[in-house]
Amino acid sequence: LLLYIMRYLKCAWKLRFLQFIAVLGLLWMLSQLSQLKIGKSAAYILRYQWLDYANDDESPEKVCNCSAILQGEKEALQQAKLLTISKDFQKSIQIPDEYYIDATQDCRKFQINRKYITFPLSKEEEDFPLAYSMVVHHKNFERLLRAIYAPQNNYCVHVDKKAPASVFAAIKAITSCFPNVFMVSEAVNVVYAGWTRVQADLNCMADLYNTSTTWKYFINLCGQDFPLKTNLEIVQALRSLKGGNSLESEEMPQGKKGRVTNAHQVVDGQIQRTGKTKDPAPFNLPILSGNAYIVVNRGYIRSVLEDEQIQALIEWAKDTYSPDEFLWATIQRMPGVPGSTWPNRKFDVTDMNAIARLVKWHWHEGSEGSLQAVYPECKGHHVRSICVYGAGDLQWLIEQHHLFANKFDADRDPIAVYCLEKYLRHKALTE
Repeated sequence: LLLYIMRYLKCAWKLRFLQFIAVLGLLWMLSQLSQLKIGKSAAYILRYQWLDYANDDESPEKVCNCSAILQGEKEALQQAKLLTISKDFQKSIQIPDEYYIDATQDCRKFQINRKYITFPLSKEEEDFPLAYSMVVHHKNFERLLRAIYAPQNNYCVHVDKKAPASVFAAIKAITSCFPNVFMVSEAVNVVYAGWTRVQADLNCMADLYNTSTTWKYFINLCGQDFPLKTNLEIVQALRSLKGGNSLESEEMPQGKKGRVTNAHQVVDGQIQRTGKTKDPAPFNLPILSGNAYIVVNRGYIRSVLEDEQIQALIEWAKDTYSPDEFLWATIQRMPGVPGSTWPNRKFDVTDMNAIARLVKWHWHEGSEGSLQAVYPECKGHHVRSICVYGAGDLQWLIEQHHLFANKFDADRDPIAVYCLEKYLRHKALTE
């Protein structure tokens, strides 16, 4: 009897102990659930923190206070400016081509170390894949790819045939690590303001159209572009277009008409006039003015590749000056092209109203509060009258509605790129 009582007490103690552990476990789970109800940040900490660009990363730019820079605090901006012109800092940020060639020998390790997002962050993004044409000539393309990469999207990469062999090898090695990123089937020698700039995009358009039937919208980029929105924000902006396109398309300014009325050719890598006058555009198409950057639906790309009128326009445009700055804009106003608008000037769209790209031209800049200025003065420097953004431009940039901005130079001002990519990654993960 004594032995039976002892066994009973022992079993009862074990049962109470297990009940106690179960209660503790339940309390812990409730505490976690209550924290999740506080907001998105708790879910982010539990699920995605390992993908964030943390302050303990080995980037030389980490000494900067990106939060203060994005808020426009003068002390942080001055520190960033001084750091950017430091020779030691400039030396420390250089990444040799060989790094990417070696690092991509183990693709999984490369993706983890570089913190690529290799799974869809939401159902909404997964159900709305995008297609990107990336015309690049520098290995800094990897930071751009990382900023826009999502496994449901497709990426065609065109490397300028003039690029050094080591740059080509580095970019090819990077693309080999992702099943949805590929090199264009036919590369060309890109000439500034020449036809081959358009041909590079056309080749990627064809490859992307034939590679996948699921993507919804096409966006073309160059190596000095960088996103201003997360992939989710881009998807939501494109959904709001309801099948429409978004690109600059307006009446051709008088000063640009010589670009399409005079024939041009490439001589020793430079575009020059031939002295001949061109025939009018085929089918009496009105030639509109725009820029190289577009956000268009899949049907627009199908028309570019298959429509007979557009094929005739393309042939006619091959000896013009900077055809990328009128071809897409003109196609956008051709009746029957999916997502197009009527050619009447009432339907003109400026680059500031379109969402495709934000570019600061020197002659449109002005002091704060100026009614004549389109945007504030560039805080970086200018190349061909275009602002190459500095850290001081970021506060203004992230407030705009455009999906991408041009130009950035990660070699000249890496802090602008670093703080922007850090801001976007944290925002993407907390969304």
